[in-house]
Amino acid sequence: MTLRISGGRKLLSPPGEIARPTASRVRLAVMNLLAPELPGCRWLDLCCGSGVMACEAIQRGAGAVVAIEQDRRIAAIAKANLEVVAQGTASKSHFWVHCSDVKRWLAKGAGASADSTRGGGRAFDLIYADPPYAAELYGAIATGVSRGGWLKPNGLMVWECATTKPPNLPAGWQLADQRRYGSTSVMVLKLDSAVEDGAATVLVPGRHE
Repeated sequence: MTLRISGGRKLLSPPGEIARPTASRVRLAVMNLLAPELPGCRWLDLCCGSGVMACEAIQRGAGAVVAIEQDRRIAAIAKANLEVVAQGTASKSHFWVHCSDVKRWLAKGAGASADSTRGGGRAFDLIYADPPYAAELYGAIATGVSRGGWLKPNGLMVWECATTKPPNLPAGWQLADQRRYGSTSVMVLKLDSAVEDGAATVLVPGRHE
C-alpha cells in the first residue's frame, strides 16, 4: 500500500497488517476540523503507527509533535516519516518519537522532568489517539491523560474508533463532536474542567457522512 499525506508526499508504510494507517478521507476531515487549533500547537499522537497523523499535523504548522508507539519497528518508520515531513516544511516544527506502551508513558505525567528534553514535561493542545480498536484502551487513555495532566484546559482529545462499536464516554469528559466516515468514526472530547472554564473551543455536535 502506498501511503501519502495531503499534498502528495509519499511516506513509508509498515509492512503487512502490523499497522492500520488512518484513511486519507478521515485524515483530511480531522485536519479540517482542527484547522484553527493547529498552527503552533503541541500535538500528542498516541498509538501513532506510521506517524501519518502527526505528519499531517506538522505539515499544517504544529509547533511540537510527540508520537508514542510500542512496536519498535513501527516507531522507527514513524520517526523516518516525521523526519521527511519536518525537513520539507517551512515551519520549524520539533518532533519526538517514544517507543513505549501508551499507558506506561501516560502514567509518567506531564510534569515528568525526564521527558522535558524529548517533548514531554508540558501539556498538549491536541491529543490524537488511534489504538487498536479491539484493545479497549480508550478508557485507560482517557484516565491517563486526565490524571497525568497531559491536556491543556482548553485542549481537545480526538479518538479514532470503529463506527460499529464506539467507546463509551469516560467520566470527567464531554463529547464536543462526533463524526462518522464509513466504518471509521471520530470522537472529539474535552475535559469537564475546560467546559467550566468557559474558554474551550466549541464544535458542533452531530454525525456526518
